[in-house]
Amino acid sequence: MRRRGMAVLAAVVVVASACTPQPEPEARREQVAATATTTTTTTTTTTTPPTAVPGPGGTTIPVFQPAYSYGTPQQHVPPTVDGLVPVIRRIETDRPYVFITIDDGAVRHPAAVELMRKSGVEPTLFLNSKHVDGHAEYFRQFEGVATVHAHTSTHPDLLGKPYEFQRQEICGNADLLRVQLGAEPKLFRPPFGNFDLTTRRAAADCGFTALVMWTAAVNDGVVQFQAGGRLNAGDIVLMHFRHTFAEDFLAFLERCKADGLTPVVLEDFLAEPRATV
Repeated sequence: MRRRGMAVLAAVVVVASACTPQPEPEARREQVAATATTTTTTTTTTTTPPTAVPGPGGTTIPVFQPAYSYGTPQQHVPPTVDGLVPVIRRIETDRPYVFITIDDGAVRHPAAVELMRKSGVEPTLFLNSKHVDGHAEYFRQFEGVATVHAHTSTHPDLLGKPYEFQRQEICGNADLLRVQLGAEPKLFRPPFGNFDLTTRRAAADCGFTALVMWTAAVNDGVVQFQAGGRLNAGDIVLMHFRHTFAEDFLAFLERCKADGLTPVVLEDFLAEPRATV
């Protein structure tokens, strides 16, 4: 009987051992843990700025990204010497920059602000009093999009005119732009590009810092060069408020793209030196 009892006890021990979970191998535990772990992946999406956007009348507007923080002085205007403002024909720069200036204001083109804003280009406007007076609301739209400077009151040929006549044309223009547009004109462009020493002296006496000319122009949708067959770094380009404003502005933008240039703000390269104490 004792031998049989011990046999039964042995059988019970075997069955109990078979029902007891056995420890898993280390590799198996690691595999299970890895399977149970949830991995979170963060994907960063980079948006490429557009190189062109739809424009008015089914046009396509080339887009330029700011080459630097606009409104930051890049160069300073040359000094006024012997009471004569310096004459600026182009900007000396080793960077691929070009400058667009727009004169007169005779035609208040409805697409002008949209073209400037969408392209990312901030032109310099040289406006006549006779075109602004009575139409200030239109030109106030350019605040924050373009900068306003002076181009005389009535757009006369200043060459050879008496000092007082020139001074009235230049100072009077500046005064009207300040009152009606809240502008602070510091740059002056003589009508037709004609000037003499009297012009430079009158401009200085009216508080201007430079007389600005140009090296290329846009007419009837075509960019015209004073020399060569392309725009070059530092060129100052002239166009006007005309019925062909859209064609002219787009022609300028496309020419800049073709010549590998970025339009930037002229005033940043003709900044006044800070006063020293």
